[in-house]
Amino acid sequence: MVSNKGVRGLMLGVLSAGVTIGALAIPGPAHAAAGPAKPTVVLEHGAFADASSWNGVIEELRKDGYPVVAAANPLRGPAQDAAALRSVLEHVKGPKILVGHSYGGSVISVAGANDPDVKALVYVAAFLPAPGETALELTNKFPGSTLPDALDPVPVKLPGGGTGTDLYIKADKFRHQFAADVPAREAALMAATQRPIAQAALEEKTEAAAWRDKPSWDIVTTQDLNIPAEVQRFMAKRADAHVTEVRASHSVAVSHPKTVAGVIEKAARATR
Repeated sequence: MVSNKGVRGLMLGVLSAGVTIGALAIPGPAHAAAGPAKPTVVLEHGAFADASSWNGVIEELRKDGYPVVAAANPLRGPAQDAAALRSVLEHVKGPKILVGHSYGGSVISVAGANDPDVKALVYVAAFLPAPGETALELTNKFPGSTLPDALDPVPVKLPGGGTGTDLYIKADKFRHQFAADVPAREAALMAATQRPIAQAALEEKTEAAAWRDKPSWDIVTTQDLNIPAEVQRFMAKRADAHVTEVRASHSVAVSHPKTVAGVIEKAARATR
């Protein structure tokens, strides 16, 4: 049994180190004392990934004193996933910078709408759909995506009856398709731990576009085989986003974490 004194000592140690617990970002006292409070960066991963895909970006942001939350994306559909993300946003108080990778861009476009605490949006090799558009529709707007041939569909039973389809990327095609500029060993781990997206999520129309009334930044990946660069440029131009082009695969947050963190920090500084 741990004594009350031991529990108090453990909590003091945690708070002094500065950690992220669940959806609660706790900066260390060194950051808290340095000037005005920085906005919390909330990261939303996309399909075929999980929150750990942000690890390198999180390290860079934390070094510069930003509290960070990497939310878990259910990958079931923009409306359902945005509701899950909103619960995180409501829990994290104060100003926030909302960041979405890939399909996560569709989610932040919905979740960030009509939220005055969301000060800016950062899209990372991501979808910026207008209301009524789908991720699948946008992917096919210009040629270049080789994702369909790399997919491994898995039938699933849905709650309450019926069946659906979850989509994975085939393990032997994962690196080439999704993470060509990531070291082979790391890409193999990403393939083994990938999270599937419901096929229906890519076919669901989005209901809102937060980029219409919030400042936006966009990282366009020019070697992307999931969302062609021409598609990304089209969406970024339509949103009047501040664009940074990177010669990178779809997994730019893994292969270029400093670049991604730098764009996020630009957005944060511009809105303070």
